[in-house]
Amino acid sequence: MSLKHSIRMLIVEDHAGLAANLLEYFDDNQYILDFASDGLTAIHLIATNEYDVIILDVMLPGVSGFEVCRRIRSDMHCSTPIIMMTAKDQMQDKEQGFTVGADDYLVKPFNLRELQLRVDALYRRKAGFSKTPEIGIPGIHFNPGSFAVRTDNGIKIELSGTAARIFEVLIKTYPDFVSYTQLQDSVWGEREVDMNTLRTHVYSLRKLLQETFNYPMIKTLHGRGYRLIAPGTES
Repeated sequence: MSLKHSIRMLIVEDHAGLAANLLEYFDDNQYILDFASDGLTAIHLIATNEYDVIILDVMLPGVSGFEVCRRIRSDMHCSTPIIMMTAKDQMQDKEQGFTVGADDYLVKPFNLRELQLRVDALYRRKAGFSKTPEIGIPGIHFNPGSFAVRTDNGIKIELSGTAARIFEVLIKTYPDFVSYTQLQDSVWGEREVDMNTLRTHVYSLRKLLQETFNYPMIKTLHGRGYRLIAPGTES
């Protein structure tokens, strides 16, 4: 599937050689590029521009990529898909990246073609969400265009990309449960994702929803999958 529109992309990377390679590789009409070599510059650019995808290094001078990602999601309420790239390949590092709101995680060194495929996939998903009408169940409403979840009592939160995809699968399947395999296939497609990654995403989403709406919105059915719980129903 080819992309018909240019992708507005922000690259945040302090290593001059890799930054030059990225800028050269994505230098065609399909991509419109901005560049930042530190976290504070990236935050300023994101606050003043709209991007389709953000490529964010973790080890940045001053403000780390983890903190930049956290501010994008928590302070700026920006749902633009974020790919984090880093030499840190430990599970706890990946978990931290997903917890602060990253949608994808690419370990250095990586193939530039693989990065391009991931950028294009996140863009297609983002564009697809914007055409989807609001989805509702008793007491909960989800807007796939804005990634917003709201309840009938007026409480509202905007999710990030992967969290929004997981939530959309859960709300579309309600009141039935979603199996682990169904969730993997619906959110990541043909890309292989291990169970720890899936559980980390669901754990972070469940925690965020519970803190916002003050009740356990996602129930784990051990050995089976997950189910969305409407307000006021038995969990």
